Amino acid sequence: MVSHSELRKLFCSADAVCFDVDSTVIREEGIDELAKICGVEDAVSEMTRRAMGGAVPFKAALTERLALIQPSREQVQRLIAEHPPHLTPGIRELVSYLQERNVQVFLISGGFRSIVEHVASKLNIPLTNVFANKLKFYFNGEYAGFDEMQPTAESGGKGKVIKLLKEKFHFKKILMIGDGATDMEACPPADVFIGFGGNVIRQQVKDNAEWYITDFVELLGELEE
Repeated sequence: MVSHSELRKLFCSADAVCFDVDSTVIREEGIDELAKICGVEDAVSEMTRRAMGGAVPFKAALTERLALIQPSREQVQRLIAEHPPHLTPGIRELVSYLQERNVQVFLISGGFRSIVEHVASKLNIPLTNVFANKLKFYFNGEYAGFDEMQPTAESGGKGKVIKLLKEKFHFKKILMIGDGATDMEACPPADVFIGFGGNVIRQQVKDNAEWYITDFVELLGELEE
């Protein structure tokens, strides 16, 4: 664990904090929950595990999983209505703490915008601060692929988003917080990466992250001391 004073310094000097969403801000992996609704849970969760460990290029893993799930618009809406994502304990308070100090908070996700926007609204994060993949549907609501032009659809996409944010807003210090290999890869251009293992521990991230935390409540307590 990082020393209290170092963590406090990091958060106090940051202009912006970017959070991954699946297994970080929320307890679930959105794509796995979508696979459950569509009846292909086991096959997809194994693919997700491999993708998050960094074993498969991200776009290839996303294409492969979505081809298996084939989610319709109605199924995505049903997921949000019947099985809404659960916020990780402490995240609501941590985001509020940052916002009260005029730190910009962004959600950068390899998951799906419709789900991530739902999470953003729970946390009072403006939708303009959301970067995620867009599912495409035919006029009858059937799955028609995803927007491959989104930076978050690529390996290294989270880093591309952070680079864009730095160029657009001239942030001097950006923190990235997340559980997976794609989050760790975003530093640089992020100035600091904090690995999060409160929902699932990815060994590669735990072993290689300079800072690693498992509890937002504990982190918030340190920041508020």
